[in-house]
Amino acid sequence: MTDKEVDVKAPKIEFPNVDYPVKVISDTGVGNKDKILEIVRKHAAINDNRVDERLSSNGKYTTIQLHIVATGQDQLYDINSELRATGFVHMVL
Repeated sequence: MTDKEVDVKAPKIEFPNVDYPVKVISDTGVGNKDKILEIVRKHAAINDNRVDERLSSNGKYTTIQLHIVATGQDQLYDINSELRATGFVHMVL
């Protein structure tokens, strides 16, 4: 097995990851940030010192970047699924 083959099979994320970045792109709206944080807190601890919010140039969209303690792929899937189910979240990166 070559080094290149080993790299392909290695996991991209090592768990637990105590500083895992999550970026949520949603419609701008009153209470949306609070709802996003509430959903994420159901699944993971959030570093409250590293929560940033940025509006798009036209103000239609808001990007919230936060850092969580990621414990596994299922946890990340659950966060993504629940955020997308809100109807106002367009993308979770």
